[in-house]
Amino acid sequence: MKSTAKGGLAVLLLLTMTACSSGNRAVSPKEARTLAGSRQAVEARQQAEQKLRKVVRAYADHTRLSLGLVVVRDTCRTGLRKQPFFQDGSDTYKIKCFMHMTAYYGADPDHMAEVIDSVLTAGGSDPRIPFTRDDTGRRLLAYYQGKGPNPNGSGAPDPSSVFAWGDTLTWDPVRDRDPKRLVEEPLALKNDPPMQRFLREPASGTVSGLRQRYGMVFRLDLGSDDYYEVLKSGRRR
Repeated sequence: MKSTAKGGLAVLLLLTMTACSSGNRAVSPKEARTLAGSRQAVEARQQAEQKLRKVVRAYADHTRLSLGLVVVRDTCRTGLRKQPFFQDGSDTYKIKCFMHMTAYYGADPDHMAEVIDSVLTAGGSDPRIPFTRDDTGRRLLAYYQGKGPNPNGSGAPDPSSVFAWGDTLTWDPVRDRDPKRLVEEPLALKNDPPMQRFLREPASGTVSGLRQRYGMVFRLDLGSDDYYEVLKSGRRR
């Protein structure tokens, strides 16, 4: 019985590896690059990036956060010819492209209440900023104003992030200053457009440099969206 089970597992692993191998790609690497570099893909890419950059700019223009570094990760993924196991729709398209943008801002830790207040105020009037004076926002602001308990609970670590609509705002802990919880430097990816694009603006910008200049760092992670897809039928969306 054990031998049969092990044999079945081995077959399953072999089939899975075969399904995910390069020979199972929906299109060749050359065709994938052609599709990812097409006029339609370039236009969709530009629109997606412009939309994300406007959100990043909104924080800089309407809050007490100072923009210092922007990182763009743009990837086009090849679909599969067939997907017998772990089906996630990868066998329905030739390529799919998605983009993720992360912005790093500097702020004054001595005025944390004012910084949080500016973000919540901006969120109340700008739909691009999803953080508002809801229950989470009010409790967070009260904590930094010294008017309320730690939203994470008594004895819990200092708050350092909020989430809304797929966006995440993370910051250096202010009161405990735990170095293990500081916003980290962005990880670089291989820049190989049009299949994989990595931008760091400015190229010499660093999180540590922002922290040294302003005192603390906020990181804004914007939700990743599929901005271009070519189905096996040839239809684009």
